[in-house]
Amino acid sequence: MGKIRIIYETDIEFVQDNLLDWYKDYGRTFPWRNKSATNYELIISEVFLQRTKAETVSKFLPSFLKQYPSWKQLGEATEVELQEIIKPLGLYKQRGSRLYKLSQELKKRKGRFPKERNQVAEIPMMGQYITNAYELYVLKKKSPLLDVNMARLLERFFGERKLADIRQDPYLQTLAYQVVNIEKSKELNWAILDYASLICKKQKPNCSNCLIHSKCKFFNTKTV
Repeated sequence: MGKIRIIYETDIEFVQDNLLDWYKDYGRTFPWRNKSATNYELIISEVFLQRTKAETVSKFLPSFLKQYPSWKQLGEATEVELQEIIKPLGLYKQRGSRLYKLSQELKKRKGRFPKERNQVAEIPMMGQYITNAYELYVLKKKSPLLDVNMARLLERFFGERKLADIRQDPYLQTLAYQVVNIEKSKELNWAILDYASLICKKQKPNCSNCLIHSKCKFFNTKTV
């Protein structure tokens, strides 16, 4: 049997408090973080953010939303049209096809998502990450935007996962939900993603300027 991991509530609060404070001063600004962003804009943004840098999506998004401002207009686009317009984001054939399937499903539903998570997850292209985003943004639930960046920060601080697939690892899944389980869940999600991008980077993390390195397993193992 594997070793039982103990996650202390004080360590979770330490991460929450420090990263939210950091986010107030250093958090990045993107169109989908504006208070005026619609549910449609939020979900479409997260669709594009998968495997694409936020800065790239930020530049691309305004022109896309001008052409397709709602699920209704998006549902009228052909698969080839969508593939063509999202070429700047890369992987355009695969993404365009999946976006087309999603748009056709939402067209049938008149732009309305179901209210239950298991029903949302069955919609084409949703998957675990986008379903979590839907829960966070639309249903206002405390759900983690758990991607490779959030996983990296959480694992460095608290300890590594066992399974290769983020979506299947029970330790990491449980941990992510514990960490974002606060009133400002949306802001904390963004804070973690920004901190992972700017400080806790994949290559050459800026540990010396990190606010949470005193309790970070990665930092303390590295400096022993």
